[in-house]
Amino acid sequence: MSISATLRRVEQYYDAAPRSDARVEEIGSLTLFIGTGPWSYYARPRLGVSVVQPQDVQRACGRMRELNLPAAFEWMAESTPSMRAAASRSGLSVVDGPLLVVADPVDVMLPGGVRLFLVGADDPRLGDYLHLATHAFSGTPDDEDPGEPGPDSSEAAVAHLRTRIADGRTVLMAAISQNRLLAVGSHHPVVVGEDVVSEIVGVATLPDYRGRGLGAAITAALVSDARQECSLVFLSAGDDDSARVYERAGFAQIGTACLATS
Repeated sequence: MSISATLRRVEQYYDAAPRSDARVEEIGSLTLFIGTGPWSYYARPRLGVSVVQPQDVQRACGRMRELNLPAAFEWMAESTPSMRAAASRSGLSVVDGPLLVVADPVDVMLPGGVRLFLVGADDPRLGDYLHLATHAFSGTPDDEDPGEPGPDSSEAAVAHLRTRIADGRTVLMAAISQNRLLAVGSHHPVVVGEDVVSEIVGVATLPDYRGRGLGAAITAALVSDARQECSLVFLSAGDDDSARVYERAGFAQIGTACLATS
């Protein structure tokens, strides 16, 4: 499949994925996804639109303020190059990240004493896994108890994740050593046309355990699980250093994922 065809399928995924958890408002050349549960979403160019006007971004920002939502926009640079200028003219800050797809998946060895497992919907420690992700990305000291309540481990968030795992919209994986959670990651399969496509998200490792191959191992295991039903598996990396880790796990960069915030 050509890169342009792959990017079109990723765009279709991005348009379809939020709809099970959000209501939709069309604002000119943009689609605003308004979460109906505890997850927050964003606005992005309408599917098939290549030109976004600055006034549409400003209108969307105003609508998000009315709804008490943070101003957030996502898009792919290659599909909607006009979005960058429209976001910048509206006073938003733009951050780029490499967009990668599975090209030649490889097996990654786990460090000794660490095991991976798929998390079930009825797992009593589901809140711990959510908090671990928050804890890992925040960079707080490693001696904090991962089981303490955090922004992503509210009862509503846990219940929402249980539902998504139970109905197959989220596949969550964790790494553990001697009953201590070390890393997490997930993928989210969505039917796109006649195919199933999945995005790998939230791969996070506790700060003191980074650089030991846990993130790459979880990613490789998620790829193996996703490829049982998905014809395309992709992810967006935070920066080039992260992208190189994923490339060692068999990913190849095909584009640029962009995020604009106020």
